[in-house]
Amino acid sequence: MEVKVGVLHTAREIVLDSPQTPEEVEQLVAAALKSVDGQLVLTDDRGRKVIVPANLVAYVDIAQSDVRRVGFSAT
Repeated sequence: MEVKVGVLHTAREIVLDSPQTPEEVEQLVAAALKSVDGQLVLTDDRGRKVIVPANLVAYVDIAQSDVRRVGFSAT
């Protein structure tokens, strides 16, 4: 699953592929945003952690990963 995190005052968003379900990511985001000094901690497919201070989270986009196509297409 692909997760995009927009960070305030930053032109680029953080994009990672997560093995977690959309519901798990949503719960992590909600828990981080409830706390005044909370942190959003996400882990990608390779085990790397991304930590964003909750007060700097602008948005979180949760979507299914695109199926990667191999080969040529005549479309």
